[in-house]
Amino acid sequence: MPSLTHDALLQLFRNRPTLAPELLRDALHTPVPAFDHVRVGDATLTEVVPTEYRADLVLLLEGADGSTRAALVVEAQLGRDLDKRWSWPVYLTNLRARLRCNVALMVVTSDAAVAGWAGTPIDTGHPGWVLVPLVLGPQAVPVVRDAADAERSPELAVLSVMLHGHGGEALAVAEAALGAARGLDEERSKLYADLVLASVDEAARAILEALMASGNYEYQSDFARRYVAQGKAEGMAEGRAEGEAAGRAHALIAVLAARGLDVPDDVRARITACTDLARLDAWLARAVTASSAADVIGA
Repeated sequence: MPSLTHDALLQLFRNRPTLAPELLRDALHTPVPAFDHVRVGDATLTEVVPTEYRADLVLLLEGADGSTRAALVVEAQLGRDLDKRWSWPVYLTNLRARLRCNVALMVVTSDAAVAGWAGTPIDTGHPGWVLVPLVLGPQAVPVVRDAADAERSPELAVLSVMLHGHGGEALAVAEAALGAARGLDEERSKLYADLVLASVDEAARAILEALMASGNYEYQSDFARRYVAQGKAEGMAEGRAEGEAAGRAHALIAVLAARGLDVPDDVRARITACTDLARLDAWLARAVTASSAADVIGA
């Protein structure tokens, strides 16, 4: 079943078709034939056999005369799927036969372990024919923290958040992507803001929400709302109330630490013991401008 993360990864490449060949060339250091523009193609890869094969996304690299110079199959892979080691070679051979051009496979994943699995060579059994998927994982995608770089390629900035949105880089890449999203059309701006907030860890999310003067972010794009309503947004629809409170408490302490404010033991204890989500949200909002941790909780 497709998830928010799976479909969002593909949406970035649909919104900016040139992103895939750019990353193929710059991040994976793979030769790319000269082309004038990139078009999203038909992802159905069945010929005359009864079984239908459908790739996640097919991009056609075309010349000025409309001829197809090369094709790129983009697969969003969030977990291991042994069936793909049988179907991926089929995708390439069917597409190559249909278009009469060179084809390549690029697997995009936010998980380093999945990236390692996806890049394992696939021995087809024919002498000399071993398929080595090109994998775009966290180690290959650049960390986009510079505002100017993010504005040049908002989709790459959002992809950077989706792959690097946890840990020390989370806040920097999120702020860069949100800044770039503000300069886009309304539909993409809302979608990219949603994806950024859904992709970062709890601490970074709390800081961003507080800076946005909202302790309870409402998804703005139909794309993201659909998954949230269905309970498929990863990490957004799970956990009991006490788990949510613990996450907010941890985020609040992270906000205070990020601002360089000391958190005395008694204040920390009161924060971590609180189970009132509304109160924690109010404290988070105060944490953005308060001069001390004590001021945040009214101690």
